[in-house]
Amino acid sequence: MKLTRRNFIASVVGGVVGIQVTPLPWKFTDDVAIWTQNWPWVPVPPTGEFSEVSSVCNLCPGGCGISVRKVEGRAVKIEGRPDYPVNAGGICPVGMGGLQLLYDESLRFTGPMKRVGMRGAGEFKNISWKEAFEIAAARISALRKAGRPEAIAAVDGNRDGATVSVLIERLMQAVGSPNYVRLPSLSDTYRMGNRLMQGRDAPVAYDLENSDLVLSFGCGLLEGWGAPGRIMNAWGMWHDGNPAKRKTRIIQVESRASNTASKADLWVAPRPGTEAALALGLAHVIIRSGKYDAGFVSEHTFGFDDWQSLDGMVHIGFKTLVLRNYSPERVSQITGVRPDVIVKLAATLMRAKSPIAIYGKGKNDLNGSLYEFMAVQSLNALRGRINRPGGVLLPDPLPLNPLPHFEPDAIARQGLNKPRLDRARTKAYPFAHSLAHNFAAAINRTPKSPIDTLLVFSANPAFTLPDGGAFKNALTKIPFIISFSPYRDETANMADLILPDSTYLEKIDDIAWPVGLQYPFYGLSKPVVEPIYDTRNCGDTVIQLSNAIGKSVGSAFPWESFEDVLKERAKGLYDAGGGRVSFDPATPAWKQQGSESGSKSDYESFDDMWEKLVAGGFWYRPVDQARDWAWLFKTPSGQFEFYSQLIDQAFRQASASEPIGARRDEACMAHYAAQKTSVDPTAYPLSMLPYEMINLASGWLPSPPFLYKTISANQLLKEVSFVAVNPKTAAKYGLKQGDLAAVQSPVGNVQVRIDLFEGAMPGIVYMPLGFGHTGYDEFLKGKGVNPNTIVQAGQEPLSGSPVWWNTPVKLVKV
Repeated sequence: MKLTRRNFIASVVGGVVGIQVTPLPWKFTDDVAIWTQNWPWVPVPPTGEFSEVSSVCNLCPGGCGISVRKVEGRAVKIEGRPDYPVNAGGICPVGMGGLQLLYDESLRFTGPMKRVGMRGAGEFKNISWKEAFEIAAARISALRKAGRPEAIAAVDGNRDGATVSVLIERLMQAVGSPNYVRLPSLSDTYRMGNRLMQGRDAPVAYDLENSDLVLSFGCGLLEGWGAPGRIMNAWGMWHDGNPAKRKTRIIQVESRASNTASKADLWVAPRPGTEAALALGLAHVIIRSGKYDAGFVSEHTFGFDDWQSLDGMVHIGFKTLVLRNYSPERVSQITGVRPDVIVKLAATLMRAKSPIAIYGKGKNDLNGSLYEFMAVQSLNALRGRINRPGGVLLPDPLPLNPLPHFEPDAIARQGLNKPRLDRARTKAYPFAHSLAHNFAAAINRTPKSPIDTLLVFSANPAFTLPDGGAFKNALTKIPFIISFSPYRDETANMADLILPDSTYLEKIDDIAWPVGLQYPFYGLSKPVVEPIYDTRNCGDTVIQLSNAIGKSVGSAFPWESFEDVLKERAKGLYDAGGGRVSFDPATPAWKQQGSESGSKSDYESFDDMWEKLVAGGFWYRPVDQARDWAWLFKTPSGQFEFYSQLIDQAFRQASASEPIGARRDEACMAHYAAQKTSVDPTAYPLSMLPYEMINLASGWLPSPPFLYKTISANQLLKEVSFVAVNPKTAAKYGLKQGDLAAVQSPVGNVQVRIDLFEGAMPGIVYMPLGFGHTGYDEFLKGKGVNPNTIVQAGQEPLSGSPVWWNTPVKLVKV
């Protein structure tokens, strides 16, 4: 077969969306590797000895195991590892293309640099590491001496639980700033929901492989949600053999016919932002029929029935709320899903023996809605699918050692007593750990930025935040920015000083519990090659910077290297016992329900464990029997809470000037509330919804350039990207396939081409994430538009999370 652009696209996309054929790694990677060697900017290694190095991919929260083939000292190919518990050989397109993020010099900072051109122009000159540390330390020390440590801030985009994040937050505490800001992600939604309903500050653990019905509310299972390699293997297992005898069925709930929706057994399309109402409509049918798990509900839950608090106040329970407000007819008016479909969907959920309802928004890079998550989790509770095989498991948190306590000095204590700029953890947002949107808004509200020096780690908020450019505008007001990015991204190009990190193939790093995995897991990457440029592991840089700032700050970092910190935290894994650092692909971790062998450690000492952890790249505790109910839930009631008493307590503590919003009882439970907007619907009659693709990076990392060859001609044509629009919607505006049009929102406009797509809900404009870069190199710059630049994000009450999925827009033919 001649390798044309069309055939190449078909092979790549077919490998992604057709993975039900086989769970094994794709064979077309050899052809891709051969073809890409013909590109002049891809170096071809000399002939030499082959070797294989095992490591872990750190390009997304999935933490898939990878095997990197080398010729002499050069890495030439990345494949999935079959001997790795998470992905067992699977790997996504971005993971396969990781070598281009290593060797493409035009994407990277090749050493420490300082700005010489206009801010944002990306013009820098090389400096030494010594000079870089002197500049950064002098800036921070000057603010501390002036009694203004709170004017220092850090934005951290590293994965939740990563050791480097622990060090960055510790650095902010040591210098005396409360302004440590994490970027929003789906993990934030999971953790907050788990804390409020289960009392556990732990990741969500979905036992998908042991379920017979997966009801997915928005999870992009074939778009990169969770650990992509894991989901690919699971999807292949679900679709293996005779279709009539398949054990597991997939139902996808989302408004667009994505790959996941198209490949699912059933696709249900509610209006964007109404998923909570649909979930509660299903709950209504289940409760009304009496086919919920009465034993689980009566023995292990709180707030299902009406109840009376100690002050004598009568509170409505979940049952009353749902039966009163969420009949199929009323939910149909909200969601657009027919009442009979809601009833049939609920019946399917009731018939399944081991169903699970899961929640997400595309991949993992954007946050979800707290109340949508609570609604979906309430379905699992109604069916008794908490702490049961094939349901939502409740393993203990990953037992990593905390770092030793230190006492901040007087300057730091003074700064830490100042209020956070983003108002997270206040009475208004009591459960939010960080609110990047509020942080940017606080800077933009004042003539002079309250932040003098900003440190940015593994984040590109100027591009990735759905805020209509608000964070980018805030960056223009901050006097001094230090970027630790290895890449020439949009935010790094606005920096004054660059202290570049090494890439994931050049350093040791960790991943704490991949998103959605049902058992405790700790991944450890190792250098596949030595750093090819003058870059350093960001963990080492943080330690060295702390010592450059001064003895008082440096004393909080007594380690010689970042690897020493990783080793100290990993000691907790050994002390906890029961973990494993080897894996037999014939016995998947998720299959070990009730297995005695699964609880035995396969190491004899901590040194033995550490040596095997570094060599193999993982520690995990296999799934075992459902855990004893005693002390399982850490809520005030000691039970799963339909009615969150933590939210109720927050209401009691909130002042009149900082209301949480919504009616009190309703706000303590899963509920649907329509997004409030002041925008005239006649001026902006449509809604814009961003979406993600598995073959295009949409977070802070750049896409490997070769992936642009997998983009179809109805997604990107030359430099113009497409939006998917239903033909009926396009016809109202006189638009045909391929026409140029402007998508205008109250905060901006972009020019696109029209793709007529029957799988697009009428009235919605679907715009892909990952295009529209102004940073990186010639292969990524100027290709399409970034929907985040025109998002008018609202803010969810209580959680404070941005509501980015319903931006009002209009279409104008160009």
